Amino acid sequence: MTETEKLWAKAREWRDDPMALATVISTWGSAPRPRGSHMLINADGRFEGSVSGGCVEGDILQTAASVIADGIARSRSYGVSNDNAWEVGLPCGGEIAVLVQPVSDHSFPLALLEEAAQAGSSGHHFTISTNLESGVSRAGDAPGMFVNIYRPPRRMIIVGAVQIAQSLAAIAQHANVRTIIVDPRGRFLTPERFPGVELDDRWPDEAIAALKPDSATAVVTLSHDTKIDDPGLMAALRAPTGYIAALGSRKSHAARLERLAAAGFSAAQLARIEGPAGIDIAAIGPAEIALSICAGMVKALNGRNG
Repeated sequence: MTETEKLWAKAREWRDDPMALATVISTWGSAPRPRGSHMLINADGRFEGSVSGGCVEGDILQTAASVIADGIARSRSYGVSNDNAWEVGLPCGGEIAVLVQPVSDHSFPLALLEEAAQAGSSGHHFTISTNLESGVSRAGDAPGMFVNIYRPPRRMIIVGAVQIAQSLAAIAQHANVRTIIVDPRGRFLTPERFPGVELDDRWPDEAIAALKPDSATAVVTLSHDTKIDDPGLMAALRAPTGYIAALGSRKSHAARLERLAAAGFSAAQLARIEGPAGIDIAAIGPAEIALSICAGMVKALNGRNG
């Protein structure tokens, strides 16, 4: 489940209780949570989500109690200059501003969380605009307001149901990445080997074309079988795939590039493939290799080139 889906699940559970929603509305420096992060607070003190990873949540709970009591939204700012920085500030050195709103039809309607969660699960973006002075949120992109864009979850399409894929699927799922294993070999592609993972037994070119990878999608080939990996890479290259990686040595990757070039792909297109897959962390064994690949995906999808 994505963070938005988790929030909506908890909101459904608490829908008869008074609630407040805390949102990170600005960040500076090494802020622990990105702009737009949420924390849903029940009147009894239970909460879901985070705005700082634990640094200021205690103060947010107190603020939320006041917001729930009088129905008035409040803003809070935190940084290392606070007198009690080590208690409710950010000792990491960053700064954040947080808006705490009552969950109500007049401030942050509960239906907005439902719409955001449903849009994400359907692969669509959803936008909420908030007037920071009045504390009122509504669907859509409104000029001059705080705009929070809820993006669909990232996806990882893994080609080849091999041992590394088992570790990679587990790590990706923990990172809230929707994971699909593609392999036409039924003996490899079993629920016992990949519990809780979406399985696709089509040939990779057919499966990837149907899944329509976008800029928030990673395609990683792991099978070491050119009849399986190459069609998957070709399909990924024909789409605006955000991260493409192929397992193998530098020698095998060079041979792979030659085959794909012979199939008509340009040097610029082939440069999109990370091979060998992942960030060099001197990985040993399937779990560490999977970790390096997941790190490569995160780096690419977050747009970092350095």
